[in-house]
Amino acid sequence: MNATDYAEEHRELFLAELKELLHIPSISTLPENANDMQRAAQWIVAQLRTIGMTTVDIYPTAGHPIIFSSWLEIPDAPTVLVYGHYDVQPVDPIDEWHSDPFDPTTRDGKLYARGSSDDKGQIFAQIKAIDSLMKAHNGVLPVNVKFLIEGEEEIGSDNLDAFIASHQDLLRADVCVISDTSVLSMNQPLIVSSVRGLLYMELEVKGPRQDLHSGGYGGTVHNPAQALCEIVAALHNPDGTVAIP
Repeated sequence: MNATDYAEEHRELFLAELKELLHIPSISTLPENANDMQRAAQWIVAQLRTIGMTTVDIYPTAGHPIIFSSWLEIPDAPTVLVYGHYDVQPVDPIDEWHSDPFDPTTRDGKLYARGSSDDKGQIFAQIKAIDSLMKAHNGVLPVNVKFLIEGEEEIGSDNLDAFIASHQDLLRADVCVISDTSVLSMNQPLIVSSVRGLLYMELEVKGPRQDLHSGGYGGTVHNPAQALCEIVAALHNPDGTVAIP
């Protein structure tokens, strides 16, 4: 039996397990869901241990915990680092949901729940892919594997940079796989080689303390709205490239 056959044979079991994870309201932005964040982390840890990963650890942070797991049994083989996150966005506005966001529901062959596609579904698929490969090959993988799974992606990964900087040897790998992007269609998987970064900022432009009549001051005193437009327009060159160093 190959890995694909194993996964297909255990499809219903895997689906039931995924629904267990999706039931956990691991909303990283809300303090009242802190215990749910811990539950989700522990659930994933249990899965990683069950499939046969040799190292499974939870690293506390100033926020939500980071999970690291590895299987490093082939010294000369390349190492694949799989990244994912177990936290999800809030569910408001709740009245726009057709079903409870934490009660996974199947409609037209698709599973609907918060996190089913970002990112619990993807990281669960990665874990089960490793599980299926190991089951099909007597517990042996063709490559070494590491997992880095965090709980703060939806709030900016505030504690991830420091963790990576202080655990470089632990995370060293030949390639990193992130299944948190897009597909062209249900029948067309997509391999994304790179993505653009994001920068969030709040820009405040100050001007006169009171309204100034354009007939008397226009063209003499710089209008803050115009200044803001000029700043935004200057962020890109005419060909669309970013003008900021």
